[in-house]
Amino acid sequence: MLAKKQVCVVLPAYNAAKTLERTYAEIPRDVVDDVILTDDASADQTIALAKRLGIHCIAHDRNRGYGGNQKTCYRAALARGADIVVMLHPDYQYTPKLVTAMASMLASEEFDAVLGSRILGVGALAGGMPVYKYVANRALTLYQNLLLGHKLSEYHTGYRAWSRHLLERLPLLACSDDFVFDNQMLAQAIYFGFRIGEISCPTKYFPEASSINFRRSVVYGAGVLRTSLQFRLQRMGLRQCPLFAQARDTRPADALERAA
Repeated sequence: MLAKKQVCVVLPAYNAAKTLERTYAEIPRDVVDDVILTDDASADQTIALAKRLGIHCIAHDRNRGYGGNQKTCYRAALARGADIVVMLHPDYQYTPKLVTAMASMLASEEFDAVLGSRILGVGALAGGMPVYKYVANRALTLYQNLLLGHKLSEYHTGYRAWSRHLLERLPLLACSDDFVFDNQMLAQAIYFGFRIGEISCPTKYFPEASSINFRRSVVYGAGVLRTSLQFRLQRMGLRQCPLFAQARDTRPADALERAA
């Protein structure tokens, strides 16, 4: 707990048995009150291992996609009383040791969201990020900063922390169930005026760490371009998009509950 705020770490998992224990062991339990793992119909022993470690588990009966997994994570975290939710991949690509720093930035109430950036500093390429992914990251981030009228070092990190206030108000059901969910959610946060902070985060690329292949990366990139264009057209009043059309007082946590 930080500043009397309950901190929850959510682990959206898919075939994470090889890396889950290392990830969980480094989560700072002195500040984290709750850990939730949502398993997206893994074919390995992810759920069995999570239960052995004492993690609260939710198992999908079918694969719902990366975005669908996160929707379950956030719904469960809010239902269990979280004030701060840190989304951490259980593949050990991002260090759990930064959970305290990210949660503290939210506990200060100076930010509504915090991103663990691989681009701040020199961690991305040094940690093994493929060059083509680094170049694509920089190009897409430049494009998004221009179209969204914001300034972030990257829009594509999978290490994110959110306030309860933000999660209760973003229209998350309008977001994709696929990998572009991350980008759409961040675009929504910017559109509705939430305050976003960043922290430098080292990253590790190794065989057991999950990473989408080149084809899926191209699909993701196309989704990013489309999301940014939808954002700009909505801002200009030229086209309505469901991602940005709902009022800020909508409570997607309740909507997610009804859709579960």
